[in-house]
Amino acid sequence: MPEIFGFDAYSPKEISARVEDVGVIKARMPLLSMFSLSVLAGGFIGLGALYFTIVASDTSLSFAIARVLGGLVFSLGLILVVVGGAELFTGNNLIVMAWVSRKVTTSEVIKNWLIVYIGNFIGAAGLALLVYLSHHWEMANGAVGAAAVKIAAYKTSLPFLEAFFKGILCNILVCLAVWLCFAGRNVFDKIMAVIFPISAFVAAGFEHSIANMYFISLGMLLKGAIPSAEMPNIETLGIAGFANNLIPVTIGNIIGGSIMVALAYYIIYRRGSSA
Repeated sequence: MPEIFGFDAYSPKEISARVEDVGVIKARMPLLSMFSLSVLAGGFIGLGALYFTIVASDTSLSFAIARVLGGLVFSLGLILVVVGGAELFTGNNLIVMAWVSRKVTTSEVIKNWLIVYIGNFIGAAGLALLVYLSHHWEMANGAVGAAAVKIAAYKTSLPFLEAFFKGILCNILVCLAVWLCFAGRNVFDKIMAVIFPISAFVAAGFEHSIANMYFISLGMLLKGAIPSAEMPNIETLGIAGFANNLIPVTIGNIIGGSIMVALAYYIIYRRGSSA
């Protein structure tokens, strides 16, 4: 029913073709470009996380307002990625659509994911180090730093299965945000496409592997600088706690984005298509 899509947006079927084509481009991008753009994406998501932490540090806000407002400001990260141009591991799970169509190989997908994941980590952890050295966390009499440590300690203490399922739910929304961006034709369209899915996953407390690279890195750096008397689970802030979060969340992110978005839309719109 093409009349439904008469407001200058690409239709879902057109989006699926665009996602597939872009997946091929991403999978075959030159190594240096891929890595450099992935470092940028890690930093961009970290900037969104930084913005979120400022909101989270204000204990005068009600629960719902703090979560929704925090989600809105966190959207900055993906807006920078999709408008500014960068390679984000969670969004690149959509490359599975091109893989299922046999337009890219398994090795190309794995190479992209591995390089982008490492680059994202360097960008996110690097930003955390810059934030630590800048003493930004001393804002509001140290409340921003305290919030950062609490966020990180909460994440590193999550049970494996809880982190896993929150990772699935997160990347369903992240990949849907990226998917909706492909419907838009201008910058405003892309920004609006990002805000609601991203603010929803943040408000709901779901887990994003790349954001957690920033949150946990900063929490580990601040662990000794923030009084820990009222910090629950602070003992989990370490390499083991980092792995305890990133492993299940990353697996969950892959399933949420690759299977529940990319594969689902492939079956609906691209299966049997030669175009």
